Amino acid sequence: MSHELLVTPLHALHVEMGAKMVPFAGYDMPVQYALGVRKEHLHCRDAAGLFDVSHMGQLRLHGANAAKAIEALVPVDIIDLPSGKQRYAFFTNEEGGISDDLMVTNFGDHLFVVVNAACKDQDIAHIHANLPEDVTMEVIDDRALLALQGPKAAEVLARLNPAVSDMVFMDAMKLELCGVECYVSRSGYTGEDGYEISVPADTADAFARELLAYAEVEWIGLGARDSLRLECGLCLYGHDLDPTTTPVEASLLWGISKCRRADGERAGGFPGADLILEQIKTKDVARKRVGLLGHSKAPVREGSKLFDVNDNEVGIVTSGTFGPSKGMPVAMAYVQTGLAVIGTELFAEVRGKKLPMTVEKMPFVPQRYYRG
Repeated sequence: MSHELLVTPLHALHVEMGAKMVPFAGYDMPVQYALGVRKEHLHCRDAAGLFDVSHMGQLRLHGANAAKAIEALVPVDIIDLPSGKQRYAFFTNEEGGISDDLMVTNFGDHLFVVVNAACKDQDIAHIHANLPEDVTMEVIDDRALLALQGPKAAEVLARLNPAVSDMVFMDAMKLELCGVECYVSRSGYTGEDGYEISVPADTADAFARELLAYAEVEWIGLGARDSLRLECGLCLYGHDLDPTTTPVEASLLWGISKCRRADGERAGGFPGADLILEQIKTKDVARKRVGLLGHSKAPVREGSKLFDVNDNEVGIVTSGTFGPSKGMPVAMAYVQTGLAVIGTELFAEVRGKKLPMTVEKMPFVPQRYYRG
């Protein structure tokens, strides 16, 4: 039984622009445009790329205890998240695994939450099941979500409203763009400076055309979105993170707030806390997420098995592609903890051949977030 694919408010524009459309998380989404994946990737690194991410879930939580309710589901400080700030978080399960990652913004009178498209329904159900009576959740289905990313993103968006220039990385504000109220955060998924913009669905087409009218801006599809995020060491849920992987195994310790750790003022209190806090304390995990650089031109794809110098199978690639900015194959993988050391040589099995790769520090290219 086939289910009809959902479409975003910008679907007709993608088709008009000649996008190659593919099924993704239940939606018909653009994987690339006429430029092609490599040129789109490089354009985003050099100028400004526009991404349609309207397939992701947008939620509002209302009520004085909204932050407390979300904090009970994540190992992250939400209660003390300042108004006008955004924070990366992840839902954990009772086994310490990650059931999705998300962005949480404090807009003062409510929390604004963005969740992954593939996990949207389960996340909404999970939050709803854990809300106290005095907190209400509103699923936003009348707004599109766009990302404008790259070194010229700020210059372009400031032409529509100069206030965006004063924002720094992870700032968020409501402001007017092209005559409509938008929710804007200075963040993104490319490692570049840029913005994510929630815009009313009925004005999304006109807003996108306004941005595309600038010479600096090109549409960027899912293909380049993947190579951009991978070069910058950013995880993709369902690939590099899943319900069987703990934050410690995933090298996401930076995402666990100090106040939620064993010696913090609000220690634990999230699903799987005992296991995760024990792993932080003992560092005793069997595998770790690492970055890998290839030495040939051949990309090493997700699912490729990894071997050590003695030909023992020691891990598996979870994301892999050729990095257009890096100029060589880049990958993320889980390997035995003893091999998760910068400089370790491993071999990826690709079509019966063992291709050499080296464990490298991530990000593979510098992150260029604007911190003021």
